[in-house]
Amino acid sequence: MADRDPDTIKREIDQARNQLASTVDLLAERANPSRLAEDFKAGAVRFVKKPAVAMSLAGAGALLLVLVVRRVKRG
Repeated sequence: MADRDPDTIKREIDQARNQLASTVDLLAERANPSRLAEDFKAGAVRFVKKPAVAMSLAGAGALLLVLVVRRVKRG
């Protein structure tokens, strides 16, 4: 094994530590439960706002309303 300068080794360790700290910070930000909930909510809203999905949901809601009204009238 070649002899390496202690200052070079220290710089490499410091650089690796900084990279690891950045990676841990990024993972902590991505795994934050409130951020995950916000991302899920935003994705769900984007999905529901698609015209085809919105029309399908409106149709399903109307059908459900008709079924509930019929059931209430029957008794």
